[in-house]
Amino acid sequence: MLSTRAFNHCVMRIYRTTRGICGRDKIGNRDVVGYGLNGTYMYSDLEMCPFPAIRFRENTPELLALREKERGDWRRLCLDEKKILYRASFCQTFTEMDGPSSEWKSILGLTLVGISAAMWLWIYCHIFVYKDAPITFSEEYRGALYWRLKGIMHQPITGIYKPPFADKYKPETMPDDW
Repeated sequence: MLSTRAFNHCVMRIYRTTRGICGRDKIGNRDVVGYGLNGTYMYSDLEMCPFPAIRFRENTPELLALREKERGDWRRLCLDEKKILYRASFCQTFTEMDGPSSEWKSILGLTLVGISAAMWLWIYCHIFVYKDAPITFSEEYRGALYWRLKGIMHQPITGIYKPPFADKYKPETMPDDW
């Protein structure tokens, strides 16, 4: 489920946004060699769809001459010519697609920037926003509030919480039955 969502979010949104606008006039001087992922004329290196719809590089006179030579006996092609032909059709090999990337550096960098921004926001809030605690947080006020609630018979059945310091702030004029 999660991998499907990740695939739809990261890969498929490209094809959804470009499906109607990738015609033959948009691909330049490239050969259409297959159907591709969704039948759109675009290049993408994906393991699940290893044959893109168009070639990676545009046709040049040197490349067209190599393609004519390719139609003959492949033993007459040297290794460099085979590599040039491969790189004209594909951007990456499967090993390069599977290989480690340096994406972790940008992820780590952005994570550290986010943590740094959060810490600076926390420092700003503690300096300029959270000046002093309200008076209702003081011991004296909370003790007086307890005795006031007790005096008006607030929650007579279940009772109310008595702070440990409430006796210190007990009023002088209290009935004896409290």
